[in-house]
Amino acid sequence: MPLNALTFGCRLNAAETRVMRARAAEAGLADAVLVNTCAVTAEAVRQARQAIRKARREHPGKKIVVSGCAAQIEPGTFAAMPEVDLVLGNAEKLSADAYRPPIDAAHGLAIAPHEKVRVSDIFAVAETAPHLVEGFPAATHGDAPGAGDAGDHRARAFLEVQNGCDHRCTFCIIPYGRGNARSVPMGAVVQSVRRLAEAGVAEIVLTGVDLTSYGGDLPGRPRLGALVRAILRHVPELPRLRISSIDSVEADPELVAALAEEERLMPHLHLSLQSGDDMILKRMKRRHARADAIRFCEDIRKARPGIVLGADLIAGFPTETDAMFENTLSLVEACGLTLLHVFPFSARAGTPAARMPQLPRPVAQDRARQLRLRGHSAYIRRMETEAGKVRRILVETPGFGRTEHYLPADMLSGKPGEIVSARIAGTGDKHLIAHAIKDAA
Repeated sequence: MPLNALTFGCRLNAAETRVMRARAAEAGLADAVLVNTCAVTAEAVRQARQAIRKARREHPGKKIVVSGCAAQIEPGTFAAMPEVDLVLGNAEKLSADAYRPPIDAAHGLAIAPHEKVRVSDIFAVAETAPHLVEGFPAATHGDAPGAGDAGDHRARAFLEVQNGCDHRCTFCIIPYGRGNARSVPMGAVVQSVRRLAEAGVAEIVLTGVDLTSYGGDLPGRPRLGALVRAILRHVPELPRLRISSIDSVEADPELVAALAEEERLMPHLHLSLQSGDDMILKRMKRRHARADAIRFCEDIRKARPGIVLGADLIAGFPTETDAMFENTLSLVEACGLTLLHVFPFSARAGTPAARMPQLPRPVAQDRARQLRLRGHSAYIRRMETEAGKVRRILVETPGFGRTEHYLPADMLSGKPGEIVSARIAGTGDKHLIAHAIKDAA
C-alpha cells in the first residue's frame, strides 16, 4: 500500500492500523503517514511525538494523520504540532469520511489547530460494528512500534472482538481512550473467522481491550468461552485459534474447559497480573489477590499441561516497598510464568496513581531490570525443556515461526502461512532451533 503506517502499543492497535489504511485509501488519501498512538504511559506519548517529528523529516511532502489512544485523550497536544495535518479519535479513525479533507484544506488554505481535530466523545460509542471486524497480519518478531503490519498475511491474523473497558485501575488511562466495554456479536465474529480461514489464514488471535469481559453487553451475555467454542465448532477448517491478553479473574469456566479439550485452541495465555503483592494490587484497584493469580495458574496448568503462561507486570508502583517488590519477583515462579512484559511504573497524568507518593525513577527502573532477569531465566529454562520434542510450527517469515506455545523458532523449511511439524534440536539466541520432519499425517 502507498500509505505508510506507524503503530504503537497493543495488538488491538496493530489490528486497527489495517482498518485505518483501508479507510484512508477509500477516502482517496493515497500518500500519507498514519500514526496510531498509545497512551498507556507518558513515555509512550513521548515516543509517538518523536516518531511524528522523524516522519516529517523523512516524508516532507506527505500528510501526517495521528490517531489512537493518545490522540483521543489529548488531541490538542498533537494538533499543536506543526508536523501534524489531522488528528482523529479512536472512533473516527475507522471511518473513511474522517480522512476526507476539510474545505479549506482542499483549497490549500491553512487550517487552525482546533480545526484539524476530529475527535468525538468515546463514551458515546455504544457498540463495535460487525463490519469493522477484519483480519490483520501479526507482528513478526514482537510488538515493536511500527511492526503491526509485518509478516505474511496468511500466517496469523488479529481479530477484534471486543473494545473498551468498564474497570478503573488506578494506573490506567486507557478507558478514556477506548470508552466503555462493548462486544462484537458472536455471529459476526464467526462469519469473520470463516472468511479469514477460507482465505488461507492459518491462525487467528482474538483480541480486545478487556477481552474476558466479552459478551457482557450482548443479549444473553455470552462469555468468551462460549465464543471460542462457537468459532471452533462452526469453522472446522481453521487450523489454530489463539487468545490474546486476558484478565485471569474474569476467565469463565467454559474458557478453561475449552483450553482443556480443544487442541486447536493454542496452549498459551498472557495474563494481566501487574503485581504479586496484595496491598499493591488493592492500590492498583485490581480485582484479584495474589492467591487468586496463583490458583488460576495452577488450575489452567492442570487443565492444559505444558501450557505457556505470560504476564504483564509493573515494577516500582507508588508506595511499593522492597518486601512488596519481592512478592512480585516470587510470583514468576509461583505462577510458572515464562513470557513477561515488564514495565517500570510511569505516572500517567489524569490517573489516581499519578497522585500517589512516587518512587524515584531509578528504583523503578532497577526493579524492572530485576524482573526482566527473573523472567529471562524462566524463559531459558522453558526453552531448554523443548529439546527433542516435536512441535507444530506456524511459519511467519522465511526461516522463522512459532510453536503452539508461542515460542519463537528458527527453521529452514516451510513457506509463510504453513504449519510444519519439526523436532526441536536445541536453543539458539533466544530462539528454538527446529528441524522439519515428515508429517506423520
